[in-house]
Amino acid sequence: MQARQLEVFCMVMRCGTVTGAAQMLNISQPALSQILMHAEDQLGFKLFTRVRAKLVPTREAEELYPEAERIFAEIGALRRRTIDMRFGRTGLIRIAASAPPAMAIVPKAFSAFRDSHPDTVVRSLIAPLDNVVEMVRNGDAPIGIVMNNMPRHGIQVETLGNAELICVVPKDHRLARQDSIGFPDIQNEPLISYRVDTLPGQLLAGAAEVEDHAFSPAIEIDISITALPFVRDGFGIAIVDGLLPWEQFPGLARRAFLPRLTVPVALLTKKDMPLTTTHAAMRDCLREACLNVLCAGSINQ
Repeated sequence: MQARQLEVFCMVMRCGTVTGAAQMLNISQPALSQILMHAEDQLGFKLFTRVRAKLVPTREAEELYPEAERIFAEIGALRRRTIDMRFGRTGLIRIAASAPPAMAIVPKAFSAFRDSHPDTVVRSLIAPLDNVVEMVRNGDAPIGIVMNNMPRHGIQVETLGNAELICVVPKDHRLARQDSIGFPDIQNEPLISYRVDTLPGQLLAGAAEVEDHAFSPAIEIDISITALPFVRDGFGIAIVDGLLPWEQFPGLARRAFLPRLTVPVALLTKKDMPLTTTHAAMRDCLREACLNVLCAGSINQ
């Protein structure tokens, strides 16, 4: 299967229709159908059957699709890399990070990195956890930094440290007068916190159950920064990771949360793929920046 055929196949699998796939690839429907037909001729079997104006994947297509998507992503990464080289951006490093480390750690690492690499372009990408993992796996970002240290196939996971879960309240809230806040204090408060199917959500739900309390957020979030406008506008109090400098946001107070719970900060790289010299230098800067941020967070508790 040629690269263009692979691209068409993957897009049809995603969209389910020739019309949608053709629009996404910016080609005509007849041209797309022709490419798909040639691919089927070369393979010797059908990839789709037509049912009520939709293309339904055959069993063979379903079996091929995961591997086709992986190869398609790698081709895309290669294209972007060659474009960078064409425009002279060979001194380029790429980092993918989930929002909290992207806001709290990456800028400090970048500042240290630029002291010794002033001419290197840094491309910082913010994405959800699963997307960061895929970008590292397919080579789009040789370095990832996330708040989850679960083992993942093909990925080297290095735990840099642990960020404590904290409570963020409006400065004029009654709980702001306390040094620490626990489950008994928040049972009658609207809570802003993580979905239970996230790692911090699972930790909080388990700790609440041990204390015979309920963990039931009125507003569910995926990343900590999402809680900011809700707390600021008086919709409730938040239990979030302490990686961000919450005390710097006007009108908010940061307080320790008990029992003490932590979430890991992990650096991701691709197994069996050594980092370039510049990426290795940035990795070292990220390690140091993470340590400094976590130490500062502990002092501010």
